[in-house]
Amino acid sequence: MLVSLAVAWATLQFGRFLLSPLLPAIIDDLGITKVAAGVALGAFQGIYALTQFPSGRLSDRFTRASLIVPGLGTLAVGFLVLSVTVSYPLFLLAAVVVGVGKGLFAVPSRALLSDLFVARRGRALGLYSAGTDVGGILASAVGVLVTGGAAAWLPQAVTTGALDWRAPFAPVAVLLALIGVVYVVWNRDAYELGRTEIGLVATVRRLATTRAQREALVAFALFYFVIGAWVNFLPTYLTESKGFSESLAAGLFAVVFLVGIWAKPLAGAVSDRVPRRPVAVVTLLFAGGALVVVEAVGGLLPVVAAIAVFAVGYKAQFPIADAILLDAAPDENVGGDLGAARALFLGVGALGPVYLGVVATAVSYRVAFAGLVACLLASAGLLARGALRG
Repeated sequence: MLVSLAVAWATLQFGRFLLSPLLPAIIDDLGITKVAAGVALGAFQGIYALTQFPSGRLSDRFTRASLIVPGLGTLAVGFLVLSVTVSYPLFLLAAVVVGVGKGLFAVPSRALLSDLFVARRGRALGLYSAGTDVGGILASAVGVLVTGGAAAWLPQAVTTGALDWRAPFAPVAVLLALIGVVYVVWNRDAYELGRTEIGLVATVRRLATTRAQREALVAFALFYFVIGAWVNFLPTYLTESKGFSESLAAGLFAVVFLVGIWAKPLAGAVSDRVPRRPVAVVTLLFAGGALVVVEAVGGLLPVVAAIAVFAVGYKAQFPIADAILLDAAPDENVGGDLGAARALFLGVGALGPVYLGVVATAVSYRVAFAGLVACLLASAGLLARGALRG
């Protein structure tokens, strides 16, 4: 089950992360601004956030499969729409549909792993979330191909006029549909939905019971804000601020995912053996320092090194954040607690690309990055205070 869910997650993340290396081409082709692109990506994140709690709570009340299968179907539709997008309204619609599908899948799949792996929850979540990085590496490779960076070693027919930014999304839609069919065949749980009490108020009260829990929620919300800005605009930032070509920027996008493949399972496993909050604090400080260096240095090798260090710090947070939430959740509301917390994180994170698009356009990337570093330091401080109090 872990393998099947990780493959599904890797596939949908491959489709989602295609948007980042292809964003400069999308902006040029659709004739939109960075602000408009940030709004579309923010809408995706916002819808994804809004579906977190209801999908998790319904999977607690009924079955995990009842949400996972519709999620995969909705994702397939969203990526199919992306493959035929010719205007900004259609691009915005596709982003919203993909956000709904990802929201239906994300929390029930994590809750199912939490059900199955109790003693090694951090490691299981680390392996699952490493699917993000597998998908990101593939997206970077495809981004290089589509933007023309592979022209030196592929036939001209492949790299000239044969592909545009829409081309990779149709295969993603087909693959997600096939994974959904396979999951239906393998699944032995019933499919059940109906009326139920959502219990949002009770869930929120439980999540905010102690100061340490409240501080953890704020800390990880700030972290998700940073990542929402960074991931969506990294290739665009590298082309505009560092002067790299679109194909080189798409290739460098793979660095964060190459690091994440091993950083996430390692961080999850470490957090199973030592207190989770100190691990989160150390890695957040790594990320903050590296982000300063990314903006300060020039040249390919220093930028690559700084991106890699930043990736170590930020990739480690995902299994740790999920595990902290799941450790405190009651058995009958695992999906609901995780969904409500992730709704907060992702809702705040949806503002990240909007913030970066607006500030980078109105002022500069340097000022925008300074705000992101401040958020990382505040996040580390809040988690450190909770760890010391504990």
